[in-house]
Amino acid sequence: MRRERERERMREEGVREDVSLFETKEGRFRGVYKVFASTIFAAICLIWVYRVINMERVGRGRRWAWMSVMVSEFVFGFYWIITQSVRWRILYQTPFKHKLLHRYDEENLPAVDIFVCTADPKLEPPCMVMNTVLSAMAYNYPANRLNVYLSDDGGSELTFYALLKASIFSKHWLPFCRRFNVEPRSPEVFFSHAQSCSTTTEYDKACLHIKKLYEEMKSEIESAAARGEVPENVRNEHRGFSEWNPKTTKQDHPSIVQIIVDGRKRNDADFDGFEVPTVVYMAREKRPNHPHHFKAGAVNPLIRVSSEISNAPFILNLDCDMYSNNADTIQEILCFFLDETKGQDIAYVQFPQCYNNITKNDQYGNSYFVSSKFELAGISGYGAALFCGTGCLHRRESLSGSYARDCRVKREIKPKRNDSRTIDEVNEASKALATCTYEEGTQWGKEMGLVYGIPVEDIATGLVISCRGWKSIYYNPERKAFVGIAPTTLDVNCLQHMRWSEGMFQVFLSKYCPFIYGHGKINWGVQMGYCNYLLWAPMSLPTLCYAIVLPVSLFHGIPLFPKLSSMWVLPFAYAFLATYGYSLCEYLNCGSTTKGWWNLQRIKFIHRITSYLFGFIDTMTKQIGLSQTNFVITDKVVTDDVRKRYEQEIIDFGGSSIMLTLLATVAMLNLFGVVGGIKRVLMELEFGWSQLMVQITLSLLVVMINLPVYEALFIRSDKGSISSSIMLKSIVVASLACYLASFIC
Repeated sequence: MRRERERERMREEGVREDVSLFETKEGRFRGVYKVFASTIFAAICLIWVYRVINMERVGRGRRWAWMSVMVSEFVFGFYWIITQSVRWRILYQTPFKHKLLHRYDEENLPAVDIFVCTADPKLEPPCMVMNTVLSAMAYNYPANRLNVYLSDDGGSELTFYALLKASIFSKHWLPFCRRFNVEPRSPEVFFSHAQSCSTTTEYDKACLHIKKLYEEMKSEIESAAARGEVPENVRNEHRGFSEWNPKTTKQDHPSIVQIIVDGRKRNDADFDGFEVPTVVYMAREKRPNHPHHFKAGAVNPLIRVSSEISNAPFILNLDCDMYSNNADTIQEILCFFLDETKGQDIAYVQFPQCYNNITKNDQYGNSYFVSSKFELAGISGYGAALFCGTGCLHRRESLSGSYARDCRVKREIKPKRNDSRTIDEVNEASKALATCTYEEGTQWGKEMGLVYGIPVEDIATGLVISCRGWKSIYYNPERKAFVGIAPTTLDVNCLQHMRWSEGMFQVFLSKYCPFIYGHGKINWGVQMGYCNYLLWAPMSLPTLCYAIVLPVSLFHGIPLFPKLSSMWVLPFAYAFLATYGYSLCEYLNCGSTTKGWWNLQRIKFIHRITSYLFGFIDTMTKQIGLSQTNFVITDKVVTDDVRKRYEQEIIDFGGSSIMLTLLATVAMLNLFGVVGGIKRVLMELEFGWSQLMVQITLSLLVVMINLPVYEALFIRSDKGSISSSIMLKSIVVASLACYLASFIC
């Protein structure tokens, strides 16, 4: 009756039943922006002309500085051109969920396999992982169409124990979510935001009961994690623990597959008698003498195991810290895939990465507002969204080798709903698909599954899929679909960006370089859009050059820019003000603050002279065989003092890495340059403000952007400050740089 009333309503509103399940709209003012960008390009060309025609006028001893700045500005200019590809044609998609529900009955909706990946119970607490699993189980979607797989690359019995406990709790949690339609459906997040429950209403009583059950589950999991072992009584109750023995380690263990909740059986129903999603634990086999291929090596066995157990036509990938924040997300995503006119060509739909612990002014630039709203939507405007590894729903066919449009086999991937085998039989059959030797002599990691050989396998895989004829969509809904935890210290933030920049630059230098691999296969705009991110690492070189050469030249009174009285100063001023002015407008348009934009400029500068520089160095050493690729897991554990500094928006410089030494040295060098430049203008007659004003302004901006660095060097004394040893090193190195430069000036 409800569906009939819905059809009647649509008929009254004049809505056709065969209309598209989603619409596409182009971003506003693109024509105006193209004219604006053309004026910036003209200014950049004039800057290049100025550098070339004035090179001969510079003295031989000072030509090194001029050449360094000129090359840097050529690189900046070309990179700016590349970045315009993601702003040229921005498209936004809007799904029509109500039309999907009108068109498809529950029995006709496709099944979805959900992959949650974790790797280390110490760095990724099991309770956090279980919250992601529980949120994935609680979608507003038929439970017999959902299958949740947990990939535990650490092969830890603690994670298996946590999943057992979470599966028991889910039989209380799912009815509570369904009955009261609560959001979000991560218990930890829900209870942390929920108002204090009384006992006056049915909801309050249910809330108190569920919260008590959750706290009990959480306490049991955390107690086991603290002890480092599973309670003996639980171990004896579940034979799945027989898969572990004293010799089992993170890097050396057999394949383990355990169906914990079998959604095919009614005795696995929740406490309201409704079906529950299938829940599966998987740890692929790892041996010291076999390459494990990082995350791609974990996901590919999961694709095969899931095909043996449920074989859903769609796969949703989630990192262990990215909980579901919208219970209707799957319905919204399927609007793109099930559209009758355009859906068959779509390989995947990518969501932005969002975080629930972003401060008001976002001191670490974790929000990615501009990337989420403009840049990623700009690449999607060419029909090829970036695959970011998490928060992405794939068509299974696109990951199973059937890529090319011309030779794609029209086959139906049928879910295994009526499998008559026992759980033990399915477990044993699945284990063989997750062994180290299964992929030998196959196309896995090449033509099938995620690509091997690249640390950022997601980017390379998305590019490969696009080059084989598939389309993809970037979807940024008003309500965040998936939410995670952002880094809360500068050290972790820089480590994360170093890993990203290193991996993406390796893609650029590999056979998967968009300009080579994508030649003739994907749009030129897509190729440039990928390079907007793949070239993060090499962009460290011109930035570091500018950050060193300008203050050193200023310290010694070497002018590198036109006088204020010269007309040539206009293109420099216009390019700078127009670029950063537009950047500020973009950022404010995303709903953030001016201080947040200033913080973003600081963190971009820090990333370029630290994270991206070391990512570039690591990549080059790997290219010549001096080192091997390593995968570093981002620590998700946060102490109370770190959390307090983060919430107060105080940058945490804790640590003594070489990155901090370089950052402090560059900050001190620019401070010396500004002081030396102003001293020369005031004390020496041959120098005037007009001659050095541009250099003083630029170095002064670097000084201003590094004010938190000076504060951490000289004022702060907390654990998040910079150590005195780094302070002494930076002062000595900056002083030596200024002194030694006098011999070539």
